[in-house]
Amino acid sequence: MNFKEAGAERKLQLVELENLHLEAYDKEKMKAVHDKHIKRREFRLGELALLYNSRLRLMPGKLRSRWEGPYRVEKAEPYRVFHLCHPSSSKFIKVNGHRLKLYDGEKMKDHKELEVFLLEDPPTEAE
Repeated sequence: MNFKEAGAERKLQLVELENLHLEAYDKEKMKAVHDKHIKRREFRLGELALLYNSRLRLMPGKLRSRWEGPYRVEKAEPYRVFHLCHPSSSKFIKVNGHRLKLYDGEKMKDHKELEVFLLEDPPTEAE
């Protein structure tokens, strides 16, 4: 191989290397944007939370919710492990924080006004 061919080969390698760097940079940038929009769910003691039931396979209705509860957060351990208890029971359930979401039902009842609109059929020509 002469010097011109070796130089051309080296230029191709440098271009490929630059493309790999740009792809890696784009992936890091996309990951940063994605991670910025992830909401960390923090639960404090005494708050109400809903528990996701992943074992619910055969549902009688397809619109049935997979979220159960509300449960009260009684204890928080490291690595997002929570101890929950149902308000009507004294048993504790130990669950991963990924299976929980904050229950806002109590807040909505207290601070939200509800307007009811009754829909009527439009008048017909016969009336």
